[in-house]
Order: sequence, then structure tokens, then C-alpha cells
Amino acid sequence: MRQTWRWFGPADLASIDDIVQAGAEGVVTALHHVPNGVVWSAEEIGKRQQQVSVRTDGAPSGIAWDVIESLPVSEDIKKQKGDWREHVANYKQSLRHVAAAGLRVVCYNFMPVLDWTRTDLRYQVAHGGTCMRFDINDFAAFDIHILQRPGASEDFSPEVVEEAARRFAGLDESAQRQLARNVTMGLPGSTESMTLDDVRAHLAEYGHISADQLREHFLDFLSEVVPVAEEVGVRLCCHPDDPPFSLLGLPRIMSTAADYRQVLDTVDSPANGMTLCSGSFGARPDNDLPAIMEEFGPKVHFLHLRNVKRDGTAIAGSFFEAEHLGGDTDMVALIAAVLKEEARRKREGREDAQIPMRPDHGQDILDDLGRRAQPGYPTIGRLKGLAELRGVMKALEHREYGLHA
Repeated sequence: MRQTWRWFGPADLASIDDIVQAGAEGVVTALHHVPNGVVWSAEEIGKRQQQVSVRTDGAPSGIAWDVIESLPVSEDIKKQKGDWREHVANYKQSLRHVAAAGLRVVCYNFMPVLDWTRTDLRYQVAHGGTCMRFDINDFAAFDIHILQRPGASEDFSPEVVEEAARRFAGLDESAQRQLARNVTMGLPGSTESMTLDDVRAHLAEYGHISADQLREHFLDFLSEVVPVAEEVGVRLCCHPDDPPFSLLGLPRIMSTAADYRQVLDTVDSPANGMTLCSGSFGARPDNDLPAIMEEFGPKVHFLHLRNVKRDGTAIAGSFFEAEHLGGDTDMVALIAAVLKEEARRKREGREDAQIPMRPDHGQDILDDLGRRAQPGYPTIGRLKGLAELRGVMKALEHREYGLHA
């Protein structure tokens, strides 16, 4: 695996110097300041590449921008309303520009309204560090009592509805605002976030869109952009839903192996693939991560390696971001499946035999606790995760004891 590190640009508390010292081989970043639906210009792409290429003292960093995460799909495209056709045309032009700059992997998602959702961004774990958490009861308190979505209580079990009411009753006005901010936070690094009125407006525009309708919109989008990606040599890789189940009464259509099987089989192209995020898939107990890697390996273009610990066995349940080797996913088995796929690609002579990976998220520990970095992206917590993942890789690749023994 090619070890990469997510960077949110010059304002990121982790500098290019830090990334170099962490031993990352490449950078994962995006033009977070460009609004969704707008063309990424060649000038802005080149500027970000230049920023990655130098250390603070001006010396060459020795690393480059390897993966785009993400080139967002606008809500208009997902809903097929408003300026969606213009946004699709702009997306295709952005793909041409990134390809001309030498970028080959583009991560994105197709989640309606909320791109990722957590209810607590600083949840304290047993050792005193913090992490992100999704609590189904807190989310229900937001959905039913703060957002006040019509019919929201019908989407939760009676036990969750009762607990949500109890929790909401214990929230003062400040705590209510904090929960709402946590839930509606935009994509990491993005300048775009939503107010409650924004969320309500989007929900009204989605109406009663079904999973089949949303999937058709996704397939329409892919039918437009995948041929361009093929033409210019870009590999698109869709990130799974996070969390991988319906929220706000809207379907999520990229949550399981069956979801990916349908989409990747319908638009069958080397340019149409998966971002395998072990944390997002792992939040559902019915997702088998090693099996997903084995089935979709040829079309896995990017890896997010993180772990979550689930509270129970419910499909739509609570979880928190665990240590990379400490959650419910068997990370050793998953990495073994990745290395087997890379070996297969190498035998085939594929130019993308090495799959880019990044240590996704991490717990805030040590000095992270005072830094208040982008939620989910602490420097030391990710460095610890990368070291753990490296150790597994080294052991599995060992000539005497590993896969090749």
C-alpha cells in the first residue's frame, strides 16, 4: 500500500513538514475553498500542488498530491434539480483539469444532505483521549425534537424514541445548539456547512425520493462522468455512506456490498470503483470487510483504514471511532486481503498495483487534546494509527513469517 496523509491545506494544523516526518509517501487533499458545483481551475490545482511540494523553509518536500478527496457532488446533482446539468458539465471539466495536472484518483460520495454524521466530536474514551461518536439516541433527539422533521419518530424504534425524549429534556439551549452543529457539520475541510433551515429546505426538495430514484440519479451522473474519466485516465472511487444506513428519512444507497455490486456492475469500467473505508462499512455489523475487499479488490482504488466499536448489533446503531487495531473490524485480515490484491495486480502488470491508503481519523491523544484540530484528524492520533498499520503490513510482508513465507 502507498501510505498517504490527508491535508486540509495551509490552514491545517498538521504541516507539510509534519507529513514528511510521519513518513507518508503522498498527500490526500482537495480544493476545499471551491464551492460545490464550480469548476476546479488548472490554476488552483497547480497552486495546491505547489503548496504540497515544499516544506516550511522552502526546501522540496519530496512528496506530492496523490489522491483527491474529495471532488464533491452537489446536492443539485443528487436531487436532479436546479443547476444540476451545469454542475455535471463542470464536474467533467474538473476531471479534465485534474488529469492534465497528473492526478489520477478522485474520491467522492453520493450521500444526500449530510455527507457524514456524528453526534459527538469530542467523546471521551477510557484512556482519557477523545474521538468522534455517533449515538442513535442523540441523533433521534436532534431529528425529532431539534430539527422537528415531520414523521421523524416513525423512523426509530419505540425504545430509541423514548430515550431521545429523555435526553432532549436534559439539554439546555447551548447543548441543543452544539448537538445541531455536530450533526450538520459539512465535509471535513469544507467552507460549506448547513443551518437547520438549510437542512429543512433540502429535505423539502428531496421530497419522498426513494432509494431506487436516488440510485437512478447516481447512475445518470456516472453515465456522464465515467466516460470522461476513462478518456483522461482518472479512477473515480465512491466512498461508502457514513454511517451506512438511512438518516432523516432519506435513503443511503452505498452502504453495503450489494449496493456497490449493483452500481459497479451497471457502470462497469476500470474508471468506476470504490473507496474502501473500513470505518464507514464497519459501522454495520453485516458488512464483512475482508470479504468486501476480496470481492471488489480489482476496483478498489483508495483505502481508508480506521476502526469503529459498535454498541450493539443493530443495523442503525451507535458506535465510536476506536483505535485502528482495537475496534470490531479485523484489521489484520483486511490488510492481508489488500496485500493479496496488490500481489495479483502486480502479476497482471497493472500500473496501479500499489493502492493508496491513508490512516483515517484517529483519537485525540497527548498534545492533540489541546490543539482542537479538524474533528477526526488529530496529528498524533493518526501518527499512532499509521504506525500500527505499518506494523501489520511489515509483519504480513515478512519473507520468513508473512504472506510470502
